[in-house]
Amino acid sequence: MAEETVWRGSSSQIKNLGLFAVAILACGIVLLIFGLVWGNASPQVRAISPHILWLAIVPIFVALARYLQTKSKVYELTTERLKTTEGVFSKVTDTLELYRVKDLETQQPFWSRMCGVENVRINTSDLSTPFVIIEAVPIVLGLGDKIRNAVENVRMQKRVREIDIE
Repeated sequence: MAEETVWRGSSSQIKNLGLFAVAILACGIVLLIFGLVWGNASPQVRAISPHILWLAIVPIFVALARYLQTKSKVYELTTERLKTTEGVFSKVTDTLELYRVKDLETQQPFWSRMCGVENVRINTSDLSTPFVIIEAVPIVLGLGDKIRNAVENVRMQKRVREIDIE
């Protein structure tokens, strides 16, 4: 049977909302400092004060980097695997065979629920990735159920069973 894509997507930018708010606040503070220095300063200080605006670049770049980092991390759930591709310039793809999934947990913290997103945590028997966390996916997708159904189908198809030996 050919491998088909069940779901493909990335995390919501809602998870970066706090960082974006801090970046906007930091830019506002820089502009406020610039305005205070510009208005009440001598001509020598006024000549230097436009350089204060360079400080606003730092929070802008931090927010932009986080935006790109979140946007470029793509999850693809197929009928046999969960592929995680990340990287802005260089791409790295991690593949998890679904028959290695031990447990699945969906987490909906208060603010995430208010925004309509959830986190899906997958516990696996894979040594390289014992946990996979898919953050801030829309609740309406039902991603946890899609993963569970795909895991059960691949286990029946391959006749594989998860056994814990202690």
